[in-house]
Amino acid sequence: MSRAPRVAVVGGGIGGLTAALLLSRRGAEVTLLEGRNRLGGRIAFESSEDEGSRIDQGPTIVLLPEMLLSILEEGGVERERIKLIESDPLYRIHYADGRVMTKRRNPDDQAKEIERLFPGESEGYIRYMEQMRAMYPGAQKAVLERTFPRTRDFFTPRQIKLLGSLQAHRSVRGAAARYFKNNDLIDAYSLQSLYIGGQPTGTPGVYSILPYAEHDFGIWMIEGGYARLPVILEEELRSRGVDIRLNTRVERLEVEDGHCRGLVANGVREEYDAVLFNGDFPNLLPLLGDLPEAKRRKPYRPSSGCVLVYIGVSKRWEDAAAHQFFLPDSLTSSLQAVFERGMIPANPSFYVFNPIVLDPNAASEGESVLYFLIPAPDASRTAWSKEGRRLARKVLQAAERRGFPGLRDSIKWIKLRTPEEARQDGNYVGGSFGIAPILGQSGPYRPQPKPFKTIGGLYAAGASVHPGGGVPIVMQGARMAVNQLLEEWNP
Repeated sequence: MSRAPRVAVVGGGIGGLTAALLLSRRGAEVTLLEGRNRLGGRIAFESSEDEGSRIDQGPTIVLLPEMLLSILEEGGVERERIKLIESDPLYRIHYADGRVMTKRRNPDDQAKEIERLFPGESEGYIRYMEQMRAMYPGAQKAVLERTFPRTRDFFTPRQIKLLGSLQAHRSVRGAAARYFKNNDLIDAYSLQSLYIGGQPTGTPGVYSILPYAEHDFGIWMIEGGYARLPVILEEELRSRGVDIRLNTRVERLEVEDGHCRGLVANGVREEYDAVLFNGDFPNLLPLLGDLPEAKRRKPYRPSSGCVLVYIGVSKRWEDAAAHQFFLPDSLTSSLQAVFERGMIPANPSFYVFNPIVLDPNAASEGESVLYFLIPAPDASRTAWSKEGRRLARKVLQAAERRGFPGLRDSIKWIKLRTPEEARQDGNYVGGSFGIAPILGQSGPYRPQPKPFKTIGGLYAAGASVHPGGGVPIVMQGARMAVNQLLEEWNP
């Protein structure tokens, strides 16, 4: 009987936690090394120490709930420990002219809502749902559940046919335009690329599975906040005796004779049979020192950044929705400023999360905690210490006018997080979603769970690694990395 591998997981974000969970469940001896003083990576709480209230700092939307729960179950975490609350309605979209579209999961209700606002367009929605329903199972298997060690593995005849059906040669916005005529409705079925830090006009059409998945699988939240998830996983890992080391900085990976045989952390060399790196993939390259694999001619393009505003308020709003999107006159023009020119748009779009709508215990009685996300340039060209506050003021003023009357006078505490803080925390160039999901950084062109053919024993997970960003999808990438690691383990 062969011995179990000794594996170092570098990085305690959701990918690293998932990898440690699956590896330890399958008998590996796991050490989890995290440079910060907490686990969870982008998944954390932002709180007011004085008031005692808190809200998620990063992700808020649970999109593919079955994927998330099944991976946790495979890792030995019972579904009952993750309490999900469904968002009904899914969310609301506020257009600049004052119209409000409510997104609903039920197809008949959604068709009626589309017809109310966009007469004659419900037929396109019905066609969209029918075609995407037929394509989605194959797309999940072909895109989210496979690795592509060679580019040609992606371009098989069957795969090419599927990619054609998904309009992969078009952008997400271009794919939506095949079903809808009105620009506002096209926005409603393409803005979901923002969930993974992509521009609707620049993200490949294969990601059209995201707006479809909202309708088919729903939008959910974890009771108590998304940041409850890493707490639960840490408890489980510690109960198994997994060695978790916080405040431990990995300085170098030790590669000998084409195999990763350990690492140097806090100045001490440690030997392992394999290393799984979890984090923004460009941050792995400096750990390889002078190896040829560390050299890259062209830098990766980062995803968009975000300015995030967290607020505790002494007020609740009737007939609110948990998730709301506020769009400018032209979403395309606004996002072009962010993605193509690296500028703060004159009329920014923004998203608001109001968790007390789904979980009344998210704030004290009569109060709310709110989360504002504003798509913004990364940290490379903007003086965020000044511009972050200015942008936050502008958005709060707009939110008060368009959906949250009395907002600013009811603020009890406020905190701000810009792409500069994200960069300091290890996000590549301050982008909030890893490397950008553009065509040249998607599918076989994205770093794979085994990123280098020439280095054995080295694996990767995270938002910058295939299949990409979004919590359940990062977890799926970690699962693929673990499966490959164990398949290749040969003591």
